Amino acid sequence: MIDYGRIRSTIKPEEKVIDDFSVWINTDIQEVEVTHEDDTHIEYEFNQVRYSKDEYIKIIDDKNANLETQLTDTQIALCEVYELMI
Repeated sequence: MIDYGRIRSTIKPEEKVIDDFSVWINTDIQEVEVTHEDDTHIEYEFNQVRYSKDEYIKIIDDKNANLETQLTDTQIALCEVYELMI
């Protein structure tokens, strides 16, 4: 993972960009009005992080495992509530 910090661009970035080797995540995208001499234009400021595809797959896999655990815990809790109602 490489965190590029706060970036500015004249083109609005997509939140997620996937190329041949990396996954680029752009967050906290904000419009910024920039005045240079007598010209005013809009730029976009955002946080940018680059992951290798393997790193990103690992992150997604970890999130999915966590969600599966939470879902199982919720199902068990719902079964317990149901049993208490009977």
